[in-house]
This record gives sequence, C-alpha cells and structure tokens, in this order.
Amino acid sequence: MTSQQQIITIAILALMTVLTRALPFLIFPAGKPTPKYIQYLGKALPLAVFGMLVVYCLKDVKWLEGMHGIPEIAGIVAVVLTHLLRRQLFLSMAVGTALYMVLIRVMV
Repeated sequence: MTSQQQIITIAILALMTVLTRALPFLIFPAGKPTPKYIQYLGKALPLAVFGMLVVYCLKDVKWLEGMHGIPEIAGIVAVVLTHLLRRQLFLSMAVGTALYMVLIRVMV
C-alpha cells in the first residue's frame, strides 16, 4: 500500500468510527422517547449474545475423552455461582474465564 492509500484508509476508518459513535445520538435525540423495539433489543440482545457465546464455546468439546469437559464445566459452575452471589455479569465472566484458563494449563 502506498502512503497515499494508507492515509485514505486511515481517514475513512476514522470517519466511520466517528459516524458509528455519533449515529445513535443523531437518530435518537435526548428529547424524544426511545422506540419500543429499540428498548426490546436493548433487553433481549445481551442475553442472546451471551447464549450464542456459550454454545460457540462448548460446540467442539469432546465430553467423553480424557479430562476434556472438566475445565469447561468448572468454568460454567464458577460463572453461575459468582453471578448468583454477586449479580455482576462482567465479574462472573472474568472469574469463570480465569478458572477455565488456569485449569486448561494445569490439567494438560
């Protein structure tokens, strides 16, 4: 890529970043109520994305071979227990991920 192409690419990416950040404020100004379907999406999509993430992470686990499945199950249990105790989604995910990462290194 030439220097001119790099500059154009960076400029386009910067413009698109600013537009994606500003677009919600332009479409939904502060004085107007947020449409019902946007409110619904704000409630439904985080759970749907989290569900898809769980399915994606568990799809290739070979549950009946060796020690496979134990780190995954322990991570899931850690996420559920942490969430039941603290009710903080990001803390729950961090604890479960950390436990999983430790177990896959230790149990190899």
